[in-house]
Amino acid sequence: MSIEKNGLRVRFAPSPTGALHIGGARTALYNWLAARHEGGEFVLRIEDTDLERSTPENVAQILDALRWLGLDWDEGPISQVGRAEAHAEALERLIETGAAYRDSATADDVKAWKAEHGADRGYRGTPSPDGTGAIRLRVPDEGETVVEDLIRGEVRFPNRSYDDFVIARGDGSVLYNFAVAVDDADMGITEVIRGDDHLSNTPKQLLVFKALGIDPPRYAHVPLLHGPDGKKLSKRHGAASVQELRDAGYLPAAIRNYVALLGWGPGDDETLLSTEELVARFRPEDVGRSSAVFDEKKLRWMNGRYMREMSLDEYSATVRGFVDAETGGRALNEERFAFGCEIVQEKAQTLQEVWPLIRFLFEPPVEDEKAWRKVMKGDAARVLGEVEALLAGIDQSGNGPNHDGFTIESVQTALEPLPDRLGLGAGKVFQPIRVAITGTTISPGIFESVAALGREESLARIASARLKVPGPEELADQA
Repeated sequence: MSIEKNGLRVRFAPSPTGALHIGGARTALYNWLAARHEGGEFVLRIEDTDLERSTPENVAQILDALRWLGLDWDEGPISQVGRAEAHAEALERLIETGAAYRDSATADDVKAWKAEHGADRGYRGTPSPDGTGAIRLRVPDEGETVVEDLIRGEVRFPNRSYDDFVIARGDGSVLYNFAVAVDDADMGITEVIRGDDHLSNTPKQLLVFKALGIDPPRYAHVPLLHGPDGKKLSKRHGAASVQELRDAGYLPAAIRNYVALLGWGPGDDETLLSTEELVARFRPEDVGRSSAVFDEKKLRWMNGRYMREMSLDEYSATVRGFVDAETGGRALNEERFAFGCEIVQEKAQTLQEVWPLIRFLFEPPVEDEKAWRKVMKGDAARVLGEVEALLAGIDQSGNGPNHDGFTIESVQTALEPLPDRLGLGAGKVFQPIRVAITGTTISPGIFESVAALGREESLARIASARLKVPGPEELADQA
C-alpha cells in the first residue's frame, strides 16, 4: 500500500557497505535541505540487500555520521531487506497482469537472440512453459522512456535498446531497480535527489512504476564530485568520509555550508551561509550540471572562519570536547585552557590544530631537534639571558591569566624593544624564546604565549634552555 503524496517526501537511501563518504553526505544534505525548505519529510532508507557487506557496524557508521552532521530524519531508518514481503506482493501483481514473466533463458540464449535480431536490440524473451527461471519485466519495443530531470532537463532513452530486464532471480529475490521503485512507490516519495551515476538506472525504475500503474517521483541527478585534479573524488584527495573529517577537527556547520556549495549556489557571491539560510534558499533545480570540485584547502579556510566567529565560551567548549579525546579527558587548568583558546582562536583552522598550539601550557616543551638546531645558535644564549632579566623585572602584581603580573601588555612592553636594542632581527630574538618555552618554532604570538605560560614556568624554561645552548666552540665542533 503506497502512501498518499501530500507534500514533498524525499529519501536518502545509502548502501551500508562502509563509511559515509563526502558524495553521499552531499546527497543526504541536499535531500534534507529540500525537505526542510518545503516543510516536507526526509525519509532514511537503508538499502541493505548486500548481506555480506551490509553489516550492523556499517549501518551504525552511517547513522552516526548523519547525526553528527545534524541531518535528522522524519521516518526510518527503514531496512530494504525488511520489505521483502512488499516486494514479493508487487512482483506477483506484475506476473498476474502479464507485465512480468518467468524466463529460463541463459546468458548464451540472450546472446544468440541478439545475434539473430541485432546487437542494438534489447532482448525480448518468451515465458518459460514450466514457470521457472528469472523474472523479467516486459519492455515495449516502441517509443522512449523519458526522464524529466530537475537538473539535466529532459533525458530520453529508446525502449528498443533495453532488454526485458531481470527484476527478480529464479528464487524470487528481487534486484535493485525493482526494489527501489517499489520502495519509492510504497513510501510516497515525491522527489528523488541522488548522484548522476544513478541516471542510467532511472529508465528501468520508471518502467517498473509504469507497470505498477503508479505515478513516479520527480528526479534530480546531481553531478558527481571531483578532486582538485579533475578526477573522480577518492581517498587520494584527502579525507573521504564524514568520520575522517570529524576526526580531523572540522565543524558540522562548516561542512554543511561547504558541501552545500559543491554544485549549488544561492545566486550571489555569498559563501558563508548559516544552516537556516541554506534551508531558506536551497532548491534542487538550482544545482548546476557540471561536476563540482571538493578541495579540502577551501574547506579548511571556511572551517577557520566558522571557528573565529564563535564566542569564546562556545569555542573553548568545542575545543575542550575535541581535546578530551586527544588527552583522555585528563584534568586541565580551566582558566589557563580558556586563555589558551583565546590566543589561538585567530590562528587555528581546525580543532585538531588547537592542542598542538597550546599543549606547552600543560606539558613540558616538545623535543624538536630540527627546531633546536635551526634556532638555538649564534646569539641565542645572549638573547635568552637578556629576556630572562627583562621578564624577571616585570611587576609581580596580581594581573594576568596566572595572577603573576604577566599580561600580554606587560610582556610586550618588556620584550618588544629588545631586537632594536640588540641590533638583531625580530626572528633572532623571539624564535629562541618560542623554542625555549614550547620546544618548537610554531606557537601562538610570543607575547601571548609567555603571558599564558606565566612567570614561574616561563623563567624556568628560558633559564634551562639558555644553559643548553651550545657555545661558539661547541658549534664549531658540530660543524
